[in-house]
Amino acid sequence: MDKKLRVAAYCRVSTEKDDQVNSLQNQQQYFTEFISSHENWILCRVYFDEGISGTSVKKRNGFHQMMDDAASGKFSLILTKEVSRFARNTVDTLSYTRKLKQQGVGVVFTIDNIDTRDNDGELRLSIMATLAQEESRKISERVKWGQKRRMEQGVVFGRDLLGYTVKGGCLTVNQEEAETVRLIFHKYVNEGKGTHVIARELREAGISPKCSQEWSNTVILRVLRNEKYVGDLCQKKTFTPDYLSHIKKYNRGNEEMVYLKDHHEPIIDRDTWNRTQAELQRRSPSAEQRSKYSNRYWCSGKIFCGECGRHFVSCTKKLKSGGVYKAWRCYAAANHGQKKNDALGDEIGCSSESINDKVLRFCVAFALNQLQVNEEILKQEILTELALVTQTKKNESPATFYKKIEKMESKKRHAIDLVLDGTITKEELKQQKAMYDEKISDLQAKINARKDQNTAQQEQAAGMQGYAETLDNIAKLNADNEAMYRNLVDKIVVYNGHYVVVWFYCIPFGMRLHYQVSGRMANYQVTVDEVIVEKEKSQENSD
Repeated sequence: MDKKLRVAAYCRVSTEKDDQVNSLQNQQQYFTEFISSHENWILCRVYFDEGISGTSVKKRNGFHQMMDDAASGKFSLILTKEVSRFARNTVDTLSYTRKLKQQGVGVVFTIDNIDTRDNDGELRLSIMATLAQEESRKISERVKWGQKRRMEQGVVFGRDLLGYTVKGGCLTVNQEEAETVRLIFHKYVNEGKGTHVIARELREAGISPKCSQEWSNTVILRVLRNEKYVGDLCQKKTFTPDYLSHIKKYNRGNEEMVYLKDHHEPIIDRDTWNRTQAELQRRSPSAEQRSKYSNRYWCSGKIFCGECGRHFVSCTKKLKSGGVYKAWRCYAAANHGQKKNDALGDEIGCSSESINDKVLRFCVAFALNQLQVNEEILKQEILTELALVTQTKKNESPATFYKKIEKMESKKRHAIDLVLDGTITKEELKQQKAMYDEKISDLQAKINARKDQNTAQQEQAAGMQGYAETLDNIAKLNADNEAMYRNLVDKIVVYNGHYVVVWFYCIPFGMRLHYQVSGRMANYQVTVDEVIVEKEKSQENSD
């Protein structure tokens, strides 16, 4: 008795509507009966995905389970109705069918009459897959066109937001949440409070946000800038540039937005809205101020909390002596204190410890000093590169070109003598002269190019020497060399227990590369206690 062929089937529908679900059930029944009609086949399993697009396989759990089972040898053949059910992406279709073929698993598309086990199976499959992908592109264009027409008619696309409920393409005011919206605008415009203060007061009042875990200045700003609260509607704030990946991006002039004024019931009046936008504009820093703030300190944006992963922020306070105490602290700890649960039961705050700014700079200097053992090796590598750059090719030197030019000029003079002797005609002389002039022109161009090349090599050699000198300066770094730190430090991670990890950049060849000591990126682990001891030793030596 022949061994039966174990067969699986794959079904997919792109939406979760009732008619599509029925279609899925019909597909499952179809394959069950189709496989049963073959005496030498035995049904292994029917895999399916519903409500998933065919342009990508990323979220198709049934598809991935089928691929895993195929690799495990659970079946030798897969049935699917047509190429578009398997995938609408040509690359996915071909890559996965090839992978299955390598595992000894064939794919049969019953309606398209394609069997990947046949010799011409892949050719026919690639044609059908391309057509399926093109059809998907056309569908995407039609859907986008239809959505924009509906947006222009006032149909709302999107989800609920604070103060509004979206149902049936319409916005309905949620009166309870609307009071929170009015409170936020009142605090900002009438009371003159900042977004950080408003967020803190809402947290303290136990008012829960919507579509976010907790109140923050970013959440407050989104509320203050949302035109829906004044009754207007702006849609197409995001767009999907690639119908295959489905990745959304912010629409920054890439496509035309749809803006409808007085579209629905407002929560705040237009006078309050206009005053709010004017106040937002007045308080917002200029581009120059934002750049200055982001680069205010040598380590701005480079310090991360080892406990929760958030950025460290600068904390300063004036001392009684008149001096200034400066330290760095986790953003979560600075805003909420120690880790705890708020009134809603959500976890806020962070238990990380702060670090003194001077100690942090000494940590960086200490770590750099530990890397000096590799300084000579790095310098040698640079000098090797320098030698390769500055060396001149021995063949075809400018002197060789000048000799060739002199030879061409000699041949031109000899051709004139031949005309005088009657050996060649004046027309032949003209042709010979043109040929020699062309060759001389080419040789002169090569001489000029070699001169330019030598100049460039000399300039590059000087630059390389400068980079070598930069490495020498690393040994002279001290804890106050913030300008150098700004360029060398990539990031710093601060852990509890006085434990700091410093990551460095190195720019030896004019490129932004990570400092290569061992592995891809060099880091040095430093404890604050080590730095303090090292500092005391240096003070004793200086004394």
